[in-house]
Amino acid sequence: MLEVRSLNAFYGKSHILQGVDLTIAEGEIVSLLGRNGVGRSTTCKAIMGLVSPAGQVRFKGRDIAGLRPDEIAHAGIGYVPEDRQVFPGLTVRQNLELGLKKARTFGRWTFDDVYRLFPNLGARQDNVAGVLSGGEQQMLTMCRTLMGDPDLVIIDEPTEGLAPKLVEQVGQLLDEIAKRGVAILLVEQKLTIAMKISHRLYVMGHGHIVFEGTPAELTANEAVRKEWLEV
Repeated sequence: MLEVRSLNAFYGKSHILQGVDLTIAEGEIVSLLGRNGVGRSTTCKAIMGLVSPAGQVRFKGRDIAGLRPDEIAHAGIGYVPEDRQVFPGLTVRQNLELGLKKARTFGRWTFDDVYRLFPNLGARQDNVAGVLSGGEQQMLTMCRTLMGDPDLVIIDEPTEGLAPKLVEQVGQLLDEIAKRGVAILLVEQKLTIAMKISHRLYVMGHGHIVFEGTPAELTANEAVRKEWLEV
């Protein structure tokens, strides 16, 4: 579904991504792991066109490198950034409506689905998003992206700063996304979550991929974990 080859990206003169290769099959959950600052978020932004990519990015057979972010979103890729980007003056329901590609046209996700998964959002659907807690805003951002019915969703650090109960809810949402046949590229610091739900894992170090394999293979590779993941 997604094929990234020799992906490079720069911030000014800084060469951040240095030949990143990764693939995601239809309905697959793939996690991108690594320490802070190695280029994981930049990889997401380069795929989404938020950072100018150099290299090949193909989605469902189409070359999307160089397209605008809105064009990439309409092609079927959803993106949940690590910073919670809600519209604080709009209600929860209005925020969710903005995720729809076409007004009042639903795909795999409806308001009822969101409210069932996150009852707090349902209880506050008429409240403005600015009064929600940080965790609730994170939930709202994720659910707004799903309302656009993507075939692949890129989720960057969804559990960062969340209370344990909300971390559990994020895990449940990721399971639900996968059950509905949506592929996931997950950037996550919490290794336990990534190891539990992923079909495959990539580990990034210094702007390139240093490991690709299954959770079982990463568990067995103590050298990679010590050098690139453990503090």
